[in-house]
Amino acid sequence: MAVVVELLRSETDGAISFGNHKLQQKAKVEDFEHEGDILKVKTYQAMTKLEKNGMFLYESVPGTSVLAFHESEKGVEFIAEGNGDAQITIGLMDDTEYEVFVGDESIGTMRTGLGGKLSLSVELEEDKEVPVKVRQV
Repeated sequence: MAVVVELLRSETDGAISFGNHKLQQKAKVEDFEHEGDILKVKTYQAMTKLEKNGMFLYESVPGTSVLAFHESEKGVEFIAEGNGDAQITIGLMDDTEYEVFVGDESIGTMRTGLGGKLSLSVELEEDKEVPVKVRQV
């Protein structure tokens, strides 16, 4: 999988792709319109962060490249790539239980707190895609 050279782009199926885990220097795109929402991404080797309408949506440490990020009422799904294992935090609904899949395997259920954030670790290797699905139980 390739990095997202333009840092943030809309896909034809309504998903977005964002981030560039290979950048040495911080880069950002602000005021990006996608399906009526305003998106902002900051990315480089050490961190990737995505906001929607000024609210937290995604963060990884270290940085990741994310393809086919799709939100629905039931959760999110995306494909991640990075240089090594990453801690990923996703903004979801408050106090809700989700089942989390990394690759094709369920890693169990997790509950968000009052802030609606869910954190998970993903084992990443250069040039390998890892699909992640987070579905409301």
